[in-house]
Amino acid sequence: MSVVKINVLTVPAEQREVLEKRFASRAHAVDGSDGFEWFELLRPVEGTDQYLVYTRWRDEEAFQAWMEGPMKSAHQGGQEGAERPKPAASGSTLWSFEVVQQSGPRGA
Repeated sequence: MSVVKINVLTVPAEQREVLEKRFASRAHAVDGSDGFEWFELLRPVEGTDQYLVYTRWRDEEAFQAWMEGPMKSAHQGGQEGAERPKPAASGSTLWSFEVVQQSGPRGA
């Protein structure tokens, strides 16, 4: 049963472009991870300052392995002594779901 992880990022208006550029610079970095199924970065249209980072995984174990390996390394990266850039998001919450039903276009 697939699992969905949605990272809810609170992003001030002046940081939106920074956040989107950072994600674009790492596009497809997760694609080769074992158990990875899907990624989407969702920009708010109105009424909120929260972006949604949607990922879908084969199972919880695959997600946790990515969190403890490639994701952890990417967020701790940089050269020793180098100043890390300020986060674009001012807050983050992780939502977790199991896929119990799904549908797609016929023939897809």
